[in-house]
Amino acid sequence: MRANREDELFGALAHRARRQMLDILLARPGASVNEVAAHFEFSRIAAMKHLGVLTRAGLVLSEKHGRSRKLYFNTVPIQEIHQRWTDRYGELFAGPMAALKTRLESGSAKGKTKRA
Repeated sequence: MRANREDELFGALAHRARRQMLDILLARPGASVNEVAAHFEFSRIAAMKHLGVLTRAGLVLSEKHGRSRKLYFNTVPIQEIHQRWTDRYGELFAGPMAALKTRLESGSAKGKTKRA
């Protein structure tokens, strides 16, 4: 994932209302702009601006149906970020944690044999 795309994604997720919009779309796939906007105290235009940010970040997909649009939460960008961070940084912790587990287990096994 490119750095610019990551910046867009994290920027889109930085606003609480946009995260709430994603929760709404997760619960109601295919909701309209009006249905999403009804959950907020700000205007429909403001909701559309937030949805635009989410769309540019790739988090919201829309399908045009006549005069209305159906909105869907696209989880792929979040999955890509998750994989990037868990794969790369998980390796940093997995090795030392496995070594610690081995040491602790072998230490407790030695302690049991000394007492017996």
